[in-house]
Amino acid sequence: MTLRITILVVVLVALAASWWLLQNLGMPTNLSPDVLSAWLGSQGAIGPLLLIMLMIIAVVVGPIPTLPVSATAGLAFGVVWGTAIAATGALVGAMAAFWIARSLGRDAICNRFPDNPVLAQDGSQRFLTIAILLTRLIPVFSFALISYAAGVTAIKAWRFAVATLLGMLPMTVVFAGLGNTFRLNPMLTVLAGAAILAAMVWLPWSISRRPGSRLARWLQLNQ
Repeated sequence: MTLRITILVVVLVALAASWWLLQNLGMPTNLSPDVLSAWLGSQGAIGPLLLIMLMIIAVVVGPIPTLPVSATAGLAFGVVWGTAIAATGALVGAMAAFWIARSLGRDAICNRFPDNPVLAQDGSQRFLTIAILLTRLIPVFSFALISYAAGVTAIKAWRFAVATLLGMLPMTVVFAGLGNTFRLNPMLTVLAGAAILAAMVWLPWSISRRPGSRLARWLQLNQ
């Protein structure tokens, strides 16, 4: 318990210190990509580091949407570097949220739902990896919420990291490339999100009905 509390305190202190630094360097209250990119450009060599810090805060704390930060990265640093900087910040933030949830919440959740296959140590790692990958592809899902939720499941940390990175890259590239000129159609994102949720509900049900099917065998390989 002491170690878990220490982890939480260290993370909270680091986040508070990062936010304090951003504020003291004059980060604008208007967080639109145009305004933020101009401010980052004025910070010189530490601009990329500041954007990474902002992205980490956006993921772990959640008050700032991550995709506008990706658009800011593209406007301030170009498509290639902007994508790399935004993806780095998002991945570090996602891993921080993942480990917070795993350290502080997994045991309690597992005790509350001992028979849930998503939480079981011998559950399908492949299914969990696919689920994380799919939810990262569609920005209708909260980046922070998915990171915390994944931490209490049985998914291995390296699988979570790979699925997060691969899943978020397409939209990160799009937003970094097109900046604030790109707008998602809300109806399309909601429909896509609903389709993914339906697939995630259908897969366990289908596997439970036909445990010997090819799909069931494939998902349960390499537990």
